[in-house]
Amino acid sequence: MSRNARVLRCTPERVFEVLADGWLYPSWVVGASRMRRVDAAWPAERSELHHSFGVWPMLIDDRTIAEELDPPRRMVMRARGWPMGEARVTLAVTARGGDCVVRLEEVPVRGPGRWVPRPLMDLMLHWRNEETLRRLAYLAEGGAARPRGG
Repeated sequence: MSRNARVLRCTPERVFEVLADGWLYPSWVVGASRMRRVDAAWPAERSELHHSFGVWPMLIDDRTIAEELDPPRRMVMRARGWPMGEARVTLAVTARGGDCVVRLEEVPVRGPGRWVPRPLMDLMLHWRNEETLRRLAYLAEGGAARPRGG
């Protein structure tokens, strides 16, 4: 199980504005390359993001399913990335003054990724998820997904 944490210079609500915009998913999730479709109900439980991962021309189409949602505190997703398998990804957000702490936990739950030795898998996921949180911070702190105009 990989665990990462990062302090973001924004509110938990800002983090959830970014998470709620499914079209931003490949902007913050390392490995996701493009979006194909976002369910109208995203990020409600059981809604889906249809994305691709990899590098062109070797893109693989898959999806991520929202399993739990408690904004602005917690979101749990099942990220599918076959042929590697599936992982449960939990984002927990806690206010800290005017900032917040985002904790990301990823656990392989199905497929070949479950049989990779845990220390090796945790090392790879930790590195990737550190960059994922960095990208999420850029979007949340920088104003992505804010309504335009006004």
